[in-house]
Amino acid sequence: MRIITLFVALWALGGCVYRMPIQQGNYLDPATIDQVKVGMTHSQVHYLLGTPMVPGAFDDSRWDYDYYLKTRRLQTPFRSHVAVYFENNLVARVDSDVKGAPPSTFSSKDVAAPEPHNARH
Repeated sequence: MRIITLFVALWALGGCVYRMPIQQGNYLDPATIDQVKVGMTHSQVHYLLGTPMVPGAFDDSRWDYDYYLKTRRLQTPFRSHVAVYFENNLVARVDSDVKGAPPSTFSSKDVAAPEPHNARH
């Protein structure tokens, strides 16, 4: 009986552990992705989107950008992907599944700074 009580207590306390949001890759802003146009150079795309997550090791004609954000333990993570295709060192097309902003990892409660104790008016 003692083991069962200990197991239940440990299981209940296991849910009290803080888990940080996990963010990987480049944040893909829909407005920035819309700025990538056919005919742009590698350096222009790099300036807008940053370093590709999966650069082409042998072929530099495709750059892949991935974004992953997991905010809660049992919640489905937010994922997005952009592939930029180059022909003759210029953008030929952009494939994107980015639809909107990821969920916020910050509290939505309003926070006010405390008043100083020795305030002089």
